[in-house]
Amino acid sequence: MLDCVENRLLTSRRGLLLGGASFAAWAYLPKFARAADGRDPRLIVVILRGALDGLATVAPVGDPDYAGLHGSIALATSGAHPAIMLDPFFGLHPAMPEFARMYRDMHAAVIHAVATPYRERSHFDGQDVLESGYAGPGRVQSGWLNRALEALPRGERVSSGLAVGPTTPLVLRGNAPTVGWAPVALPQADDDTAMRLVDLYRHRDPALASALSQGLQLEKAASGDDMKPKGGINGGNAVAQMRQVARGAAKLMVADDGPRIAALAFDGWDTHANEGGPVGRLAFLLGGLDGALAEFESGLGGRWRDTVVVVATEFGRTARINGTDGTDHGTGTIALLAGGAVKGGRVISDWPGLKLANLYEARDLKPTTDLRSVIKGVLQGQFGLSDRVLAETVFPDSAAARPMKGLVV
Repeated sequence: MLDCVENRLLTSRRGLLLGGASFAAWAYLPKFARAADGRDPRLIVVILRGALDGLATVAPVGDPDYAGLHGSIALATSGAHPAIMLDPFFGLHPAMPEFARMYRDMHAAVIHAVATPYRERSHFDGQDVLESGYAGPGRVQSGWLNRALEALPRGERVSSGLAVGPTTPLVLRGNAPTVGWAPVALPQADDDTAMRLVDLYRHRDPALASALSQGLQLEKAASGDDMKPKGGINGGNAVAQMRQVARGAAKLMVADDGPRIAALAFDGWDTHANEGGPVGRLAFLLGGLDGALAEFESGLGGRWRDTVVVVATEFGRTARINGTDGTDHGTGTIALLAGGAVKGGRVISDWPGLKLANLYEARDLKPTTDLRSVIKGVLQGQFGLSDRVLAETVFPDSAAARPMKGLVV
């Protein structure tokens, strides 16, 4: 009987433990120095896999060519579900009222017409470039966020990286130690059974007992009545899942000895068909993202003041809709910043225009800002990383992509 319970417990923890060694390393994680001004910065990287339609999320409603290109899914300034105007030119999708509030409070910003150096349109290679930090795909098995973690100045603060989800995203893989957490969708063993298993392993396998014990502690810190399973992300409950993931991650990051850096990914943004305009499939996904940002804000409490959330995707989508009321793989898109440490209330863009002659390869929003410049600016503003470290270690061979200044308060 014990063997059956033991197996069920370990299986139900599979999405959490990600290998016991990561938890055994918790006490040995490197530390980084508190900022000179007393700030205790945190950074959360959210990857949207599938290629976000930036023109539908933050719509250039002031561009005379936008409505004709985006057709039936274009946002408008009036109607049943009008865009939330960020300024006279750009309107935010109405499914994102929380981000709009943060923007009005000067704690959120948009960078438009942005892209990585990648110019093909393969999801696999595009995500590799986005997360590895290299100019081309397939070069390394480490990510820019892990390399940034390695480069942080040492001090008294815990600098662990938190990988949220069943697997560690490439962006956080590398030599710097990380811990993993994911909401558990399988039935949980009660505390008494879990402690008996820890005691059992203490005699049979001390290393596993230590890892299991620390994993249980981490899960307890992240969980509560509000974290009970609500269905998988593929089971029609993606919005609740996004909020649940953000809620648990915030509980871990708010602790004094918790991780300061986290990475997570949300899938499903490949909107080839039936994308929808103000309402529909994309609106549903954006509502989940918006809720996740609100969960980070509420869960981090006072720590939100020193937090930056970066939302990025591998590339954008075509400027013109296709024959199935969707959009195909494109190039330029948006990046979103949110958090109390963001110098917000701005759409930052060298707008290229949407006339045919101005489109990239006559089909896509032309990128005018390197996403690496945005991320470098955040890393430098949050953690003080030097231009040299950013250009040679975090994003190798990227000296031409200078850190964007003034993104962090």
